[in-house]
Amino acid sequence: MTKHQTATVALCAALSIALAGCEAKKSSNPLSPSVAGPIAGVNITAPKLVEPAQGFKYKESQQPIKLVIENATSTGVRPVLYMFEVASDADFTSKVYARSGVPAGEGGRTSVQIDRLDLGRAYYWRAKADDGANASQFSSSQFEVLPKPSLNAPGLASPVNNERVTSRRPTLRVSNSDRNAAVGALSYEFQIATDQSFSKIVAAGVSGEESGQTTFAVTADLATDLPHFWRARAGDGETTSAWAGSQTFRTPLPVVAPTPGPSPSPSAPCRSSSPLAIVECERAKYGRMSSSDLVQFEKNVARSLNASGIAGGPFGILRKASGHQCGGYSCDIICSGSGSGQRQWDVLSDSDGAQLPVWSGPSTVPSIRVDVCEIQ
Repeated sequence: MTKHQTATVALCAALSIALAGCEAKKSSNPLSPSVAGPIAGVNITAPKLVEPAQGFKYKESQQPIKLVIENATSTGVRPVLYMFEVASDADFTSKVYARSGVPAGEGGRTSVQIDRLDLGRAYYWRAKADDGANASQFSSSQFEVLPKPSLNAPGLASPVNNERVTSRRPTLRVSNSDRNAAVGALSYEFQIATDQSFSKIVAAGVSGEESGQTTFAVTADLATDLPHFWRARAGDGETTSAWAGSQTFRTPLPVVAPTPGPSPSPSAPCRSSSPLAIVECERAKYGRMSSSDLVQFEKNVARSLNASGIAGGPFGILRKASGHQCGGYSCDIICSGSGSGQRQWDVLSDSDGAQLPVWSGPSTVPSIRVDVCEIQ
């Protein structure tokens, strides 16, 4: 062996001894940054995903989003770091966020805040723990970022077109608003005013959404015989629709307070081309009506209708020998004709209650029970 070959062999032997010494150093110090892994006997649990929970839906206003995990546990001595990833697909081939080397947070939880995400799509996120030599499995979940909120104004259903309501505490009704998935549970705000600009609001309130249509009942008496304007809008506490324009109604005529003494006698007939105006005129002659008053009121209405030449007559009052009746007559029905040609009209909204004047009908056979109609 030449001198050069002898030197080469000696150098290689020295390097082998040195490398063997390095390997021995790595395996004997598990905290060394260059330790060879994985280290036998070390187990790291997968972190538990806390926020967002599986299937959670974020509104636009809830961005930026924070990812939160419960820290993993490790049987090793090396410090554990965390990796977070967010993707637009379940296979994580289209990642929109990735961060590794995140140190463990305090209180047993670790979190990162991600950049704002595109609206109206689903996302997948996962996290795992890693100590540089051993790593846990990924924990995965899915969440959604909702589209930009869209909420239409409700439709004003009733009362409309300046119709006269039968109560000084009317019930307003709207058709529920159309909305997208970014809008939560709705409530409807109602306003009633005596002017179209709604500077003179006389009643207001909020109702939770009902099925198909939502109602609001006025809780205090409105002024009588006066046009009122009303409007409504919807909101979920964060998103609010526009006001749904406005509609009008007219409150009932005033009811004359009862006077002492016997029931009033028939007076001069009320004349009008409007059946409802005639009924309202005759009703205004009475206060709270007894059974006998109700019969006299109906007779007066029938006579005034006939005197005014209202189409559909001649009118009379309806005999009623059984069921709810007033002295052998219906308490709130005006009639004309007989047999299969009989027609009937309601002239009071509630003979036992508010006794408000109405003109509803005609109802015809077979929806009515035919009785004797006494023409007045």
